[in-house]
Amino acid sequence: MSLKNWRAIAVPHEDVLKGTFQQAEFAADISRVHEGTATPEYQDPTLFFQRTFVTEGMRLLLDSVVKRLTGKGGDPVIQLQTAFGGGKTHTMLAVYHLAKGEKTASTLQGIPPILDAAHITELPRARIAVLDGIRLSPNQPQRRGTEDNGVKVNTMWGELAWQLGGSDAYARVRGADESGTSPGKEVLAQLLAEHAPCVVLIDELVAYIRQFEEGRSVSGGTFDSNLSFVQALTEAVKAVPNAVLLASLPESDKEAGSQKGVAALAALSHYFGRVQALWKPVATEEAFEIVRRRLFADINDRLAAEEVCRAYADLYADNNSEFPPETRDSHYFERLKRAYPIHPEVFDRLYEDWSSLDNFQRTRGVLKLMAKVIHRLWKDGNNDLLIQPASLPLYDPDTRNEAIYYLPQGWDPVLERDIDGERAATTELDSVKPILGAIQACRRLARTIFLGSAPDAGTVGGAKHHRGLELERLLLGAVQPGQVLGHYKDGVRAIVDRLQYLNNANNRYWFDTRPNLRREMEDRKRRFDDQEDVFPLIREKLRFAPGLFEGVHVFTHSADIPDDWALRLVVLPPVAPFSRTTDRLAIERATAILKHRGEQPRQKQNRLIFLAADADSLGRLKDQVRSVLAWQSIVADVKEARLNLDQLQSKQASKSLDDTNEALGRMIKECYKWLLAPMQQAKPGSGVGEVEWEHFQVNPAAANRTQEIERILKENELLITEWSPIHLSTLMRNWFWKDDCNAVGALEVWQKSCAYLYLPRLRDADVLRMTVAAGASSRDFFGLAYGRDGDGFVGFTFGKGTSPILDDSLLVVEPQAAAAFAAVLLEEERARSVPQGAGSDDTSSGGTSAQTGTQFPGKPSGGASNGANLGAGATAVSGVSVTSSAPAKRLFFGTVDIDPARAKFDFGEIVDEVLMLFARRADTKIRVSIEINAETDGAFDENLQRAVRENCAHLGFKDSSGFES
Repeated sequence: MSLKNWRAIAVPHEDVLKGTFQQAEFAADISRVHEGTATPEYQDPTLFFQRTFVTEGMRLLLDSVVKRLTGKGGDPVIQLQTAFGGGKTHTMLAVYHLAKGEKTASTLQGIPPILDAAHITELPRARIAVLDGIRLSPNQPQRRGTEDNGVKVNTMWGELAWQLGGSDAYARVRGADESGTSPGKEVLAQLLAEHAPCVVLIDELVAYIRQFEEGRSVSGGTFDSNLSFVQALTEAVKAVPNAVLLASLPESDKEAGSQKGVAALAALSHYFGRVQALWKPVATEEAFEIVRRRLFADINDRLAAEEVCRAYADLYADNNSEFPPETRDSHYFERLKRAYPIHPEVFDRLYEDWSSLDNFQRTRGVLKLMAKVIHRLWKDGNNDLLIQPASLPLYDPDTRNEAIYYLPQGWDPVLERDIDGERAATTELDSVKPILGAIQACRRLARTIFLGSAPDAGTVGGAKHHRGLELERLLLGAVQPGQVLGHYKDGVRAIVDRLQYLNNANNRYWFDTRPNLRREMEDRKRRFDDQEDVFPLIREKLRFAPGLFEGVHVFTHSADIPDDWALRLVVLPPVAPFSRTTDRLAIERATAILKHRGEQPRQKQNRLIFLAADADSLGRLKDQVRSVLAWQSIVADVKEARLNLDQLQSKQASKSLDDTNEALGRMIKECYKWLLAPMQQAKPGSGVGEVEWEHFQVNPAAANRTQEIERILKENELLITEWSPIHLSTLMRNWFWKDDCNAVGALEVWQKSCAYLYLPRLRDADVLRMTVAAGASSRDFFGLAYGRDGDGFVGFTFGKGTSPILDDSLLVVEPQAAAAFAAVLLEEERARSVPQGAGSDDTSSGGTSAQTGTQFPGKPSGGASNGANLGAGATAVSGVSVTSSAPAKRLFFGTVDIDPARAKFDFGEIVDEVLMLFARRADTKIRVSIEINAETDGAFDENLQRAVRENCAHLGFKDSSGFES
């Protein structure tokens, strides 16, 4: 089932919809109501209670008032003491309308249950006096009555009397009013009793009394006479059973204003404290309903609203580790329903964080801000399920001005550049990353951070103990049901990397009016040059694990890349990126390196593989390198005391350097991903085509890029690491066994495979040696020989396994020619086995006798006859041992003198270069002896002789060794 957005369920009041509300309308003015000039929502009792949520505190207060007015108990004096904007005046208005009785109680929403609980069927109409400390002036008397029969009222007690009973009541206190002295308690008690039931409402009392100067008398009396009046009034009200006094006092000294105001608050709190019932009207939870009643006309589909709240609750339950702990409580579902269509997190931030601001009124400030928010969201067709912190339309000038009105100077550029609007960085981030733009992730996150962190800016330690919002609270303020949490986490990383006024530490995020270190970093990024700074760091970061390449040449000039038999990887510089569509810079640079080594032609072209940067990613890589260099310079300057940062910023700089370095490592792998391999198409008799370039993408996630490159080359047959003898045989037939040439040097095959791009690219010479060894035991592929003897071969073998040595004497013989030569050798062997004289007249049809040498059919080409004559002994033909015409060599001995100073090194070379050649043959027995002669002009001492004897015995020297005179 699809969920309905808030606009389809909750309809705002008409003035909110049209944007016709005035800010002053949110400020309840009890004097204007008393005079009958207030707006309808305050003046009309029925409309007032329709838009007023009777909180638990208000219910208890009204219960006390109705009991007092009917003589059934109740508190005589009630002090309303709340934080700025906490609903004091609004509460007085509720008492005013209830006590005045202009409308029956049954028409006032929320009132009948209060009367029922107090067992009161009908509430008597009371006389009401309203003393507004803002409206009254200590030195400006009020003219009351008509011009012909009017009086000049000077003091609060004169005003009280006039409002309760007109001129007759005023006559009781006229003398005190004109002299500015307080009437006694008895006079006030009689006044109240004569006009009971009555209600006295005093608003902004401190604002009035703090205007009196010490020791100076004005028409309104003195500081002390007014305090005396307050004390007498509280005592008088207590003496009249059906009279009640409500007075509002500020909660803190800061709200009291000047030192005079603080003194007045202290004195008034003392007097009221003797008889008051202190009451704090609005609880935070009850603010949900207060705001909803005032801003929204009705919830027209409560079932749909509950479904939305259930979806949010399920989202938090299914991902409980990603959201704040309070969302796991079943009570949070009830909070969602009570706050609908506004998310509880909006109220929590406004009432917990914004209410700490000096000029932000708890209820009135929330109403003013949310009215502008709702108006703009409705007008723009917002489709959010709930109005969350992320929904705040901070792009709207009215909403933005309302928000920053309560904040210190300097928030305009923060909002415009970083948070919301057409030119904001978040808008750009959402537009370039569709996965983020689909949900406006960056803008929603930035709005959430602003709402939760703006009140902390400029305060020591912030309004809370820790600055900023945790990631889990960011998700709470931004994510809606059906959205992917991971996309918002990606958005957090994006804005941390980009925004200039966003700070983060210890998994907390906040905005500040001071630019973060990112602006310093961005300024420094412009200092770095590509050639001098950026490319060297990329070169340093391009690392490759040891593997198949004997050399990796990063941004190396062609003259410095050896032209030898080793397989080499050439990493092209950033000025030569690759794009498979249009950009050919990489191909041009690679072709130049392939053809030339400096000024000389390159011979071993088939030994080079190239790696190039992706043209589309190169710009981001260079920008990331500049970021790393900028952070490096900042961290270095902090260490060298060239840059003064606080401890938090220093930690942030170090962390940013680590993060950008880590990101650079990933980005280099993602950018340097194009593997380029040169090749040529060629067919025997058809010529060789132009050089072509195969390109492949290297997986950036591969743990070992060298192995990944090898895998790509092997899978695409651009590098041979294991070769079958049949492929070698085919290669020989196509390119080497031509015309009269039926035997070609194996080393020549290896060297030409290194030079020509149309031949297979072998990993190394050992691949060819292993292939030759694998094919030697079969008669299907080739024969082997170790040289020429006239028209024949020496060291010839065909069809028998061997361990060949890949040197300039090893010949690979075409199989038909090898078979023919093997047949001749076999015939000669048979001839030698016939007794002397038998068959002497028979001659071989294939050549001469063994004494004159064996003639091999077909004259070999000159290119294949350069092999050294290593001698031939017993050879094998189809597993049968035959003897060639040359004398068999079966024994080798050699003696060499070794420099004693280099004996260990020289002996190692002898083992590798001579001894191991014999050791490869399974049919060879090897004996090695070492002879040591040491002679001195003096004499060997006993210690030396003993050490040599013991070591020789341990190492197995013969008994004949020893010392002589």
